[in-house]
Amino acid sequence: MSKNIWIVNQYSGSIYHGMNYRSYYLAKELLKSGYKVTIFSGSYSHLFTSYPNTKGLFTKENIDGIDYIWVKTPKYKSSKSIGRIINMLIFMINLFFFNTKSILKPDIIIVSSLSLFPIFNAYLWSKKLKVDFIFEVRDLWPQTLIEIGNLSSSHPLVKFFGWFEKLGYKNTKYVVSLLPNAKKYMVDNGLKENKFIYIPNGINMDEVKKFEDIDDDIKQLIPKDKFTIGYVGTIGIANALEYLIKAIKELKGYENIYFIIVGKGSKKEKLKQFVDKNNLTNVTFIDPIPKIQVQGMLKYIDICYIGWKKESIYKYGISANKLFDYMYAGKPILHSFSGEGDIVKLAKCGISVEAENVDSIKKGILELYNMQKKDREILGQNGKKYVLKYHTYENIARKYMELFK
Repeated sequence: MSKNIWIVNQYSGSIYHGMNYRSYYLAKELLKSGYKVTIFSGSYSHLFTSYPNTKGLFTKENIDGIDYIWVKTPKYKSSKSIGRIINMLIFMINLFFFNTKSILKPDIIIVSSLSLFPIFNAYLWSKKLKVDFIFEVRDLWPQTLIEIGNLSSSHPLVKFFGWFEKLGYKNTKYVVSLLPNAKKYMVDNGLKENKFIYIPNGINMDEVKKFEDIDDDIKQLIPKDKFTIGYVGTIGIANALEYLIKAIKELKGYENIYFIIVGKGSKKEKLKQFVDKNNLTNVTFIDPIPKIQVQGMLKYIDICYIGWKKESIYKYGISANKLFDYMYAGKPILHSFSGEGDIVKLAKCGISVEAENVDSIKKGILELYNMQKKDREILGQNGKKYVLKYHTYENIARKYMELFK
């Protein structure tokens, strides 16, 4: 019998609003199996490219069969500002005012981080409505604050986040981790071993099959006679693109290699300033494109790039959406990563080099550039086969439905 699912994910967007897409894609697949899904999301996210039209504290909207409840939240200046913390807190506080009797009672609640604060709402709702909740962990907070944000483990914000994290681990039916190696960390923080479930990110087949080509004005920015290396995604602290840009400077003499960086984020302006200051004429920055055009963009790129910080937190693994987009496009990947569970190595779909190492990134670029075209094509096809086998949202939804029983 089909069930009614509530998903509480403050930063859940859609293909019409921008990232984050996981809850939207999961809901779409659940609908195909007869489930009813309601997503609670905030009205503002720095990753949205288009904002929902809201009126009052809660705005209901049906998007592709999914019932969205947009919870009014304030804007903030940047992803690392105090305003974002306030935004998270207000989302949690406003949920206390939601009348749970105004919509169909859930059979199960999924609460997805980040933010951690709605775990409290899900916990209280689960008690009130006598249903279980599943805690979906996309990134490890507050551990990320310690290792990426350089905060002390005794910092009040870390302690505050940690309280919500432990509340989730202690009271959830299951923790669904997007990170394959996070079990020990979670058990050390109060999770029972049999509650850990690994369900990674992936691709939505309906979308990648029906992708749109990029607009003509964007096509004109991409040289047709160059070897192109591209990045499509957020340009933030964790993406460590400054090391790629420094490697580009080292490759200044290679006139046939061209770099395309698509997206927005807190580091974009500084990277553009570095490019301008060093007169790097082989780099083009492009504003974010609609999700449905990502595969259209990747058609014009020879090599896809993704990088990370060199931090111990990545020993728990990674699950970046852009990796799976790259793999489905059949493009070789240059992966600047020093953690565990390297998907590029597992799938044999590219070259992995040390994170934050400009010389290694440069050598990786040249290795792929000098490689025979047929060998690059083999790497690309390896990635496509791997993602189709392990990382479609059809498979992801099927794993979730097993947890609903």
